[in-house]
Amino acid sequence: MVVKLDKIFNSASNSVFRDKSVLQANYSPETIPHRDKEIEQVAAILAPCLKGEKTSNLFVYGNTGTGKTLSVQYVKNELLKRAGSSPSGLRIEYLNCKLKKIADTEYRILAELIKKLGGEVPATGLPTDSVYNKFIELIDKEKQILILILDEVDQAVKKISDNFLYNLTRLNSELTKTQICLVGISNDLRFLDDLDPRVKSSLSEEEIIFPPYNALQLQDILRGRAEKAFHKNIIEGGVIEKCAAFAAREHGDARRALDLLRVAGEIADRSGDKKIKLRHIDLANNKIERDKILDVIESEPKQFQLVLMAIFELAEKNEKMFTGDVYKVYREFCKKVNIEVLTQRRVSSIISEFDMLGLINARNLSRGTYGKTREIRSAIPKEIEEHAKIILRDAIFV
Repeated sequence: MVVKLDKIFNSASNSVFRDKSVLQANYSPETIPHRDKEIEQVAAILAPCLKGEKTSNLFVYGNTGTGKTLSVQYVKNELLKRAGSSPSGLRIEYLNCKLKKIADTEYRILAELIKKLGGEVPATGLPTDSVYNKFIELIDKEKQILILILDEVDQAVKKISDNFLYNLTRLNSELTKTQICLVGISNDLRFLDDLDPRVKSSLSEEEIIFPPYNALQLQDILRGRAEKAFHKNIIEGGVIEKCAAFAAREHGDARRALDLLRVAGEIADRSGDKKIKLRHIDLANNKIERDKILDVIESEPKQFQLVLMAIFELAEKNEKMFTGDVYKVYREFCKKVNIEVLTQRRVSSIISEFDMLGLINARNLSRGTYGKTREIRSAIPKEIEEHAKIILRDAIFV
């Protein structure tokens, strides 16, 4: 055993990587290729804050991995550099609304913002109105513009409701010195369409859409990162092109392309290979697909997890299941864990989202005078199904 471990540990010193962090999601590059136009648009909308003027609320849309967050963060940093010489105060706070136990209730979102601003409230226990009052008291001490960047804002609306957006925009009428501007970032291009008209009206937003990267742009991004991430002459011919082609199929997702290259490098390291080859990309793609499904299941709101659990329960008993069957089992689970039961129409919408995410296959069927239904089958690979069930049980019943 010792000899085997020595071999594993010694191979770690002969890694293909020079700096793996360059390929990781939290890396902030000095330049963001192929996003000049979008960065300039974001900057133009937010620039008035340097003169102490309230800017329009901004919503930035685009598929995963199209550079939305990187671009907004880049403009944020450039604004803060210049704010030092600005006569008016500028504060910018960033919050990822997909984070569990931070952005799953209105109370927790406010508590986290208060914490970022240097204040403190208990994790639970106060009326939400009291937390809003604490937030107002904290930010309205001096004349300033406060920009709140809410990343994956659609996730917070899905978990809570769109009321919290309305409440944030209405705070400006209660503030005497500070003005709040919202920057929402979302993967869902239809996000605003589903908001209550009253909420949408209060936002008075501007919108910027980030288009997907094409295969050539992805190759350019990958080559720039690979040069910093790997030692010289590590990547065989065709590897970058194959990574880009996989990611271009996934709606031009640069994050997916970078993950593929990183995981391929890790697989090469574990295999003791001195170069990253085409077969490593295929192995990396299979691994990421499996991991992505589990990540989606773990991060979905509890109502979504309950619907998926109902599908798993039925799949164990039947080859076929229909929307009504799923709804019946879902209702039973809700009663067991004392959670509000959504309408069948809303559950049907959740099933559509699962179909879009590739977690299930749903086929529309006509039942004549009985209307339409959908035949549902799980599309989760058998080798990760048990792991997926464990995640769901832990999330729902613990």
